[in-house]
Amino acid sequence: MSSPITLPTLKMLAEYLDTFVLVKLRDGTGIKGKLKTYDQHLNIVLSDAEEYRGGELTRRLGLTLVRGDSVVLISPAA
Repeated sequence: MSSPITLPTLKMLAEYLDTFVLVKLRDGTGIKGKLKTYDQHLNIVLSDAEEYRGGELTRRLGLTLVRGDSVVLISPAA
């Protein structure tokens, strides 16, 4: 089982609300979108989301919910 998400981590993520972030998933997929909200389980809602595989845009997702247990990394989008 993975370690719990700590309060400082969640507070730091608040700095990225309404900005574009890149979310990497366990299967290697990347999802880029505007961070709208998140919870203590790291479930994330992105607007204007796009899916990337191998660095290539595969599809546009729009408003998307990403389950926290599949998230490996969250970073500001370039």
